[in-house]
Amino acid sequence: MRLTRKQWTWVGIGAGIVAIAVVVIVLVAGGGTDSSKPETQTAPLTGLPDPNGVANHRPAITVKVNNTNANTQAGVDQADVVYEEVVEGQYTRLAAIFNSHAPNKVGPVRSVRLTDPSIVWPIGGVFVFSGGAQYALDGIDRAPVKQLDETRAGSMMFRDDSAEAPYNLWAHVDEMFKAEKDAKPVPPPHLFTYRADGTPLVGTAVTSVRVGFEAGFDVTWTWDSKQRAWVRTTGSQAASPTQGDGANVAPKNVVVLKVHYAGGVGVEGSEAELTGSGDALVFTAGREIQGTWERSAKEDPTKLLDADGKEIELTPGQTWVELPDVSYSVDVTPAA
Repeated sequence: MRLTRKQWTWVGIGAGIVAIAVVVIVLVAGGGTDSSKPETQTAPLTGLPDPNGVANHRPAITVKVNNTNANTQAGVDQADVVYEEVVEGQYTRLAAIFNSHAPNKVGPVRSVRLTDPSIVWPIGGVFVFSGGAQYALDGIDRAPVKQLDETRAGSMMFRDDSAEAPYNLWAHVDEMFKAEKDAKPVPPPHLFTYRADGTPLVGTAVTSVRVGFEAGFDVTWTWDSKQRAWVRTTGSQAASPTQGDGANVAPKNVVVLKVHYAGGVGVEGSEAELTGSGDALVFTAGREIQGTWERSAKEDPTKLLDADGKEIELTPGQTWVELPDVSYSVDVTPAA
């Protein structure tokens, strides 16, 4: 059948409508800009770009680390988040959480404490430690984590005979990520909210903050404008301590949560009470933001709120969370 000129015109219009409809369907179905592509992702525990999607496709691994001497530590600078808690004798221990990076050597690995289940409950994943008292073991047994100690880790943990026990146990975190792919959740949930580029800075400019842990474990964080980070010194050390692997500790954020230790701070078997609320000091971008912390349940991450009740935004990067007892001093030096 021969079509007239008018009939051909209507055929062309119809084809155009069909083409437009196809484009709309493709866009609605996800054929347009895909926000789930790796280049649009950020690492859940740092807020930094995760261009290859590595951090978003594996769990968190938390390693208990000795804190008696920073010069013996390795790998802590590569953690996404580090918690510093008080243990017996008012010593402090670290819980270093890894997700973005997978260092080959982390430690020295030390034992579990009652505070640790509350730290890891929101993020799950793998918990790496060297044993502990039965009451602490019972506590971590209830947390939603896969446990790795020396009896279960195989070649993923090792002893270095050049140092004395118990300060010679180390973790191959890189191997743990490869072996523990079934640990959940993946990715771990966000613990903090991060400030977008160009967001105006808030808070008061300061040069340093000293957290008054006892027994010589007090720590000072000094703002370094060149690094745009907080440089850590401890006790009587006059300069920034380096880890045993030669790396300095200089996170982008320091969060101080004033907490109560049930059973008494520094007493064996005491536990930091991390649910409820309390005073919080947030140090980011050379500034101090005063506010409060809130956590309604152990499954929930801690919320950081300013004086107006708005969530405090951190600088993307590593964050240290200090857990001093409410009786400890926290001394802030304002900028000149």
